[in-house]
Amino acid sequence: MSHMSPSIDAFFSKTSRWQEAFHQLRRIILGTELVEELKWGKPCYTLQGTNVVLIHGFKEYCAVLFHKGVLLEDKHGLLIQQTENVQVARQLRFTSAEQVAEMAPIIKGYVLDAIRVEKSGAQAALKKTSEFNMPDEFRQTLDENPALKAAFEALTPGRQRGYLLHFSQPKQSKTRESRIEKYMQHILDGKGLND
Repeated sequence: MSHMSPSIDAFFSKTSRWQEAFHQLRRIILGTELVEELKWGKPCYTLQGTNVVLIHGFKEYCAVLFHKGVLLEDKHGLLIQQTENVQVARQLRFTSAEQVAEMAPIIKGYVLDAIRVEKSGAQAALKKTSEFNMPDEFRQTLDENPALKAAFEALTPGRQRGYLLHFSQPKQSKTRESRIEKYMQHILDGKGLND
């Protein structure tokens, strides 16, 4: 456990439903060459500064997230796409510490495969921003506001995709318009949805 980070101890010392499972996952992952860091308030495991694996918990399960999971050899058919909009990351999910203990060798195999993928330099092909749905309400707003259009086009592709997904989700036009209005200044300021 030479790559353990004391700055993350607070995360692991919190009492939660997943505390024991988190400790077991930490031991498994630190049995590799990955380095432990705190990112997004969660334990993230990196290889030469690149994110490889993240541990996180939800109401119904805890998970190991593989940042390039779509490129892993899913020999056991266990990797899960968190939502339909997640392009590359995949999760291994657990509902108990006992399940983590039983699956320890399998989990380590997936982590070692993630390290192999990272070392290979492989990159997943991402859907281009132009392939994402742009709601008519947003297209019209951009057409009517050249400054907003220029600001949106100057955003990183990831930030553009974030907005397109957020604006496309509501079923009602009124709700889509409300979301667009709410984030116009954010876009003009060059910020992403969550900045």
